[in-house]
Amino acid sequence: MSSADLAVQIFRLLDIEDFRVLNIIEVGMNKREFVPREQIQKFAKVPMVRVDFTLNKLNKLGLLYYNKSAYVGYALNYIGYDCLAINAFVKAKVFSSFGQTIGVGKEADVYTALTPIGETVAVKFHRLGRTSFRQTRRKRGYIKEHSAWLFQSYLAAEKEFHALELGYKNGIAVPNPIWHNRHTIVMSIIEGGELSKWRKISRPASVLKEILRNIRKAYLKAHIIHGDLSEYNIILKHDMHVLIIDWPQFVTADHPNALELLQRDIQNILTFFNRRFDVKIDFQLACDYVTGKIRNIMF
Repeated sequence: MSSADLAVQIFRLLDIEDFRVLNIIEVGMNKREFVPREQIQKFAKVPMVRVDFTLNKLNKLGLLYYNKSAYVGYALNYIGYDCLAINAFVKAKVFSSFGQTIGVGKEADVYTALTPIGETVAVKFHRLGRTSFRQTRRKRGYIKEHSAWLFQSYLAAEKEFHALELGYKNGIAVPNPIWHNRHTIVMSIIEGGELSKWRKISRPASVLKEILRNIRKAYLKAHIIHGDLSEYNIILKHDMHVLIIDWPQFVTADHPNALELLQRDIQNILTFFNRRFDVKIDFQLACDYVTGKIRNIMF
């Protein structure tokens, strides 16, 4: 069970004071590895006995890391961070209930959720450093590394949300970005399957053209480059149209390595279509089309 699954279950058990303490710890982690118990009480402005009750509850529910070596202090883990994000979305009426898991990967978990008016959306929790956490769980620097990765996950979600906004506004085939909070993005539902999982496509050349057309539009209109494009982050819908996902590594067209990253994206896609569907296209021709040197591409 992922931390988001646990967070959804635990969320229902939390009250206003629980979220206030979680927020205090979150802010305190900007300056400390563990936030001292006394500092939490100072900002909570309630008697220490109530703070201790809340901290014990949150600790037993598995939302915190606990330290009592030099002083008694607390730090958020991903479940606690998830709960804060979920609470923000629920309060803003972005969604009201969770559905099923769409995908669980090394760096993100994606779920369906229902809005208050019954529309289905996708909720993506960034999980940067998850593999690193498992490898360093018993090392002294684990919590410090964990705190840094929480922040990096926040930055990744913020960056991806910005890329989706730029892409969607410019007519690129990306999910519609709806809301962003902390390390989590809410977007339009992702239907279909990863391109990598499709063994047969009736018109693979048309699908490749559509992908190249979207890469071109991203580069020439939105001035962005995916930077990590492959068959694993292109969704092929049942109507044979595509959706390009996973944009946290995008760069702008004026980035020093922009051309190199753009060419790598193009090469990845051409290699896959050649290998899987025997669709061949000259690499330089594809690059000239994407960068606007030629208007059309025929193959």
